[in-house]
Amino acid sequence: MIDLYTAATPNGWKASITLEELGVPYRVRPVELGKGMQKEPWFLEINPNGRIPAIVDRGEGDLAVFESGAIMIYLAEKTGSPLLPTERGPRARVLSWLMFQMGGVGPMMGQANVFFRYFPEKIQPAIDRYQHECRRLFEVLDRRLQQSEWLADDYSLADIANWSWVRIHGWSGVSTDQPWI
Repeated sequence: MIDLYTAATPNGWKASITLEELGVPYRVRPVELGKGMQKEPWFLEINPNGRIPAIVDRGEGDLAVFESGAIMIYLAEKTGSPLLPTERGPRARVLSWLMFQMGGVGPMMGQANVFFRYFPEKIQPAIDRYQHECRRLFEVLDRRLQQSEWLADDYSLADIANWSWVRIHGWSGVSTDQPWI
C-alpha cells in the first residue's frame, strides 16, 4: 500500500494521476498547506524539503519518496508501466519532456502564480517576465503536439506532468488566446 501525502496542487495532481493511471492501491493523506503541516517534524521525516507530494511505500519497508517527478518515475518503474518505457530511445523522449515540465513549466508557472496572485505588491515587470516565459514554454508544447498526439509519441508520464500544470494557465494569468510576442 502507498500512502500519498498531498494537496490539490499541480504537483499533487501529478502523483495522484500517476497512481490512478497505474492502478496502484493508495491512501490519500491530506496535507493542509495553509496550516503549515508540510513543515511539521513528522512530515519533514518523509520529505526533508517540506513540500508535497510525497509517498511512503508501505510494501517496501516504509520507503519515502519525495519530489513529484521522482515519485512518478518510481511508481512507473515499480509497476513496469509503459508510461515510462524501458527502451532507450522512447525512455529518453519521456524523460526529456518530463524534465521540461519539472525544470521549465512548473517553476515558471509557480513564479507567475506568486507574482500574479500572491505577492502583495504588483511588480509588473516580474509578472510580465514569468507570464511571457510560460507562454513561450506553452508554444514549445504546442509545436510538439502539432506533430504528435502525445509529447513522447505515446501517452506517458510527460503528458501527465505537463497537463497538470498547463491546465491552470488562467490562475497564473497566462493567456492561450494569442501568440506570445
